[in-house]
Amino acid sequence: MSIHSARSALDDRIARLRQLAHADTRLEGVLLYGSWTVGEADAHSDIEAYLYIQDDRLADFDGPAFLAQLAPLQLAYTNMYGILAVVFDDLMRGEFHLTPAGPGIDEVPSWQGLVHLPRPDSAVLLDRTGRLTRAARQLATFQPPEPVTTAQQLTDELANWTLMLAHVLARGEIARAHALLHTVIAPQQLQLCRLLRNSTAHWLTPSRALEQDLPDTDRHRYAATTAAARDQDVRTAARNSWRWSRDLASEAADRWAIHLPHELHEHISNRLNNPR
Repeated sequence: MSIHSARSALDDRIARLRQLAHADTRLEGVLLYGSWTVGEADAHSDIEAYLYIQDDRLADFDGPAFLAQLAPLQLAYTNMYGILAVVFDDLMRGEFHLTPAGPGIDEVPSWQGLVHLPRPDSAVLLDRTGRLTRAARQLATFQPPEPVTTAQQLTDELANWTLMLAHVLARGEIARAHALLHTVIAPQQLQLCRLLRNSTAHWLTPSRALEQDLPDTDRHRYAATTAAARDQDVRTAARNSWRWSRDLASEAADRWAIHLPHELHEHISNRLNNPR
């Protein structure tokens, strides 16, 4: 399937969702989010939406049955985050939040700084009362993270989790250290890097579009923190990771005058360099 046809398939599915939502009186509103709403959808994009269900109809709303009207489902289950995840017969993925309309729509403005809807009226597929459109319009302006408190939080997190990494390596738990390095430490490094580079559009998934968003020097530093789950490879990646974390933290401290626990940083370096 070509990229153009895949985009058309997503557009068609969204149009069909709009049609079905308007026909189902149990729904008060439907709000899209994700790559389509920010103009980044491509052949590999999902369909992601909040389905705001009338509070007294939530218990009898069959999400998979409703979504099967969009296209046949190969998989439908509630994932680890409590979201209804589906796979359609053309292998397009979908994530749907089945949410009570009353409190659910009220919380939308609280997403400011986390969710950006540059075209909020397009993201709203159904709004029977006007509440959802008013709420979504509050997300139209992009709000980057506040730099000082965010940088302080991230530098503290990186010190804490890298110390844990050093302890895990000293215990000889290579697989656990590998997972900690890649799933906990790396995303926070990338967020701090993005903060410093004024590139926070992909804040919640900081590895997204990394190849386009960050300069070569940062991409190379990131690559040096990755490794196969082999003893010496993980230990080398851990040392590279901590050196990059310290460089990012130092840069943040110079820019925003945040506090760095230098003595602790030295202890972490010593632990990683002399693990036993």
